[in-house]
Amino acid sequence: MNRIFGRGKPKEPGPSITDCITSVDTRADNIDQKIQKLETELRKYKDQMAKMREGPAKNSVKQKAMRVLKQKKMYEQQVENLRAQSFNMEQANYATQTLKDTHTTVAAMKDGVASMKKEFKKINIDAIEDVNDELADMLEQADEVQEAMGRQYGLPDIDEDELAAELDALGDEIALDDDTSYLDDVVKAPAAPDREPGADSVRMKDGVPVDEFGLPQVPSAAHAK
Repeated sequence: MNRIFGRGKPKEPGPSITDCITSVDTRADNIDQKIQKLETELRKYKDQMAKMREGPAKNSVKQKAMRVLKQKKMYEQQVENLRAQSFNMEQANYATQTLKDTHTTVAAMKDGVASMKKEFKKINIDAIEDVNDELADMLEQADEVQEAMGRQYGLPDIDEDELAAELDALGDEIALDDDTSYLDDVVKAPAAPDREPGADSVRMKDGVPVDEFGLPQVPSAAHAK
């Protein structure tokens, strides 16, 4: 059959939406360049009419300017339509790309879930519980070993009541050591003499004569008589 009718050529893929956007933008850019040329020509006609008097010559230039302005308006409309087409295709392309990304994301999530299920099958919860129980037993045994190693031997057998009484007495001794009220009964040292030794004036302290050093005077034999 192929020899009789021949084999049809495979269809070539049509242009992508990205190619269409590029083509439309290129056409719009080319028309923009034409519009700029027309604007330059319009400025030239405007300058000419500003220097001319009213008459047939000025009317002729004005007609040319009107024709150029009409072309400019037509090109501007075409550019506006092309820009709108390009915008619409860009939005469609963005939506299409978003759907593709969503599809890829969902597929990746499915693969991730399947991989997680596969890994979970390798985990035995009972085995983990057994390991935790063994670990707890090992730690308990380690505590018992430490307690045994720190056990004290050869301590005297002392009554707990005696220890409590001794502890109370020790507290009383500590309180006595902290008491400084006994310092209040100590006789203060005599004040330094405020007169030179041998002065004639007699000083009294609590009704008893004292010498220049503040010490009680001992009566001499002459005074005793």
